[in-house]
Amino acid sequence: MTELVVRCLSPGEEKLFDSLPDPGLVGFAALGRTFLDMYAEEYYRPQWCFVALRGDTVVARAAWWAGPDDPEPFTLDWFDFRAGERKAGAKLLQIAPFRTEYSLRVPPDWREEPLVRAAAEDRLAAAGAAGMRVLVERYIYRWTPENGIPERPGRLIFRPEPDDGVVFDLLRRIEVGSLDAHSRRAATEYGPYTAAAQELDILLRMPGPRDWWRLAFDQRGEMVGFVAPTRNVSSANVGFVGVLPEHRGQSYGYDLLVEATHLLAAAGADPDHRRDRPGQPADGRRLRPGRVPGGQPPHRPGLTRRTRKGIPHCGIPF
Repeated sequence: MTELVVRCLSPGEEKLFDSLPDPGLVGFAALGRTFLDMYAEEYYRPQWCFVALRGDTVVARAAWWAGPDDPEPFTLDWFDFRAGERKAGAKLLQIAPFRTEYSLRVPPDWREEPLVRAAAEDRLAAAGAAGMRVLVERYIYRWTPENGIPERPGRLIFRPEPDDGVVFDLLRRIEVGSLDAHSRRAATEYGPYTAAAQELDILLRMPGPRDWWRLAFDQRGEMVGFVAPTRNVSSANVGFVGVLPEHRGQSYGYDLLVEATHLLAAAGADPDHRRDRPGQPADGRRLRPGRVPGGQPPHRPGLTRRTRKGIPHCGIPF
């Protein structure tokens, strides 16, 4: 067998990356996106796109994404390989110098479709062979204008908060006992202060307006939680939803999402609601399709892989 060569792209080699056939079962291709279009939109940079070659043939490829101002990759979200080349895919991930999360987009019924399931599990097996492990499976919920604007429950009072110090302290308190997979991992490994600092840093780096963020208070004036409607580079989304430990169990997460939906809809945006799936039972119940404010059923769970070392920059798969 021809020796495997792993390298990044040089400028102008995007068609080399695109030469690997893709049946479009999982990943961005399953959503109708093409690598060439996303590359042209500067979603990817050549130095962060790697190929594994046997001779002149691409047998595996991986592309890492980051925002336009980010100095290093944010997440791996394009990864595949030819049939029988799983080891080449794993080798590529081991050689590439990036230690980010791997976010794999799949249809909601991916386990029931044999070809789709095989494609997803093949990629996850290669990532596992490269030293990664599953962190969480997430659903993505989308609100669209035809679903209507949900009525505000009226239980909470929402106020903007310009002081990052106040938001940081609130995030630190929310991290305690959180069911969010990324928050739990960061808090366990580095403590609630570092977990809150990471969360705030992620929110501040998003291009959405800072003044969209809202603190929530009950009718007695007690602080209940925090929600951060925002934007990533491609769409509006709800970047953070959190309820303080002493106020959990009252479905306030729904109220927070409703408020975020109102704010984003008023700004002319179509927000996505993203939350964890199994392992997060309380939030999972509140965010089943019937509980998403004006939303539709989840259309693509994302399988996220944990890095082998270090702390990932990405808390929400986009």
